[in-house]
Amino acid sequence: MSTKQTRDKSDLLNDLPPYIYGTTRLGDQNLPFEERVGVGRAAMEGTNWFHTSHSYGNALQVLRAAFDQDDTRMPKLIVKIGWKNIEELRDVVHKHLIALRLENLELGQLCLSESLAEEYASGGACYEEFARLKQQGLVNRFVLEVFPWTSDVALKALHGGYPEGIVDGYIFYLNPLQRFASNELWDELVERDEPMIAMRTVAGGNIHRLRDVPGYAWKSYLQERAAEVTPIFERSGIESWTEFCVRFAHSFPLVRATVGATSKIENLREFVSAAENIQPLPTDIIEEIVKLHYRWSDELDMKAEHWTM
Repeated sequence: MSTKQTRDKSDLLNDLPPYIYGTTRLGDQNLPFEERVGVGRAAMEGTNWFHTSHSYGNALQVLRAAFDQDDTRMPKLIVKIGWKNIEELRDVVHKHLIALRLENLELGQLCLSESLAEEYASGGACYEEFARLKQQGLVNRFVLEVFPWTSDVALKALHGGYPEGIVDGYIFYLNPLQRFASNELWDELVERDEPMIAMRTVAGGNIHRLRDVPGYAWKSYLQERAAEVTPIFERSGIESWTEFCVRFAHSFPLVRATVGATSKIENLREFVSAAENIQPLPTDIIEEIVKLHYRWSDELDMKAEHWTM
């Protein structure tokens, strides 16, 4: 493992709130448009940061309508940008700026594949472009999106020192049932004190439903993991799965925020409430789940076909 970097990262991403509203469900066109706008408005009252993407149906249109109704509560945004090359990445940046009528994106989530991922891993020209986007005032900061099947890209880049001064943190699924960074990458991020943003706060829903309701978990592995974690959750004495998950994410000092999506006002209120006066989970609870994460990563995550988890 490489030597720990000396740059002080304690202030990176420290302006993020404990809970960031994920807008995935705002793009669900099976729900009435105005109903989704109302959820967006409610989220603007609950947190001052959102996570979004033009790939979430018509979520950007819903957001713009919500912003127009109350421009005094405009949230800052984490926006997914990418994918295959710099030209496509720049196009995606401008699509978001135009759709949301913004001058810049506060935080760009780098979603890299193909030649752009290869450049990132090898210290290629993409870093000059990332710096240029900052200089031009189009994207203020960057975090790198990580999945099990892209962890090697992040790891190679870290070992080369290429992201230093350009990428301010890492964003990936981190909840009691998922830790979508490889074991080796996780260890490296922790050693280097790299700021993290935890996505998919509640792993797709209430743990008892994930375990007990046929078809509720979108993949069988989540149901199997829920069966292992449910006794740990119940032993904690915490009544709310949402509270347990928010506290779980924030039990890791490097986690700056957790991103949770919902289209229901009552679920939104649970997220916001759980993010108030957060207390880390007991050490034994965390250690037990962390052991599961390491095992699951070796058994399934690193062997799974891309995008099947």
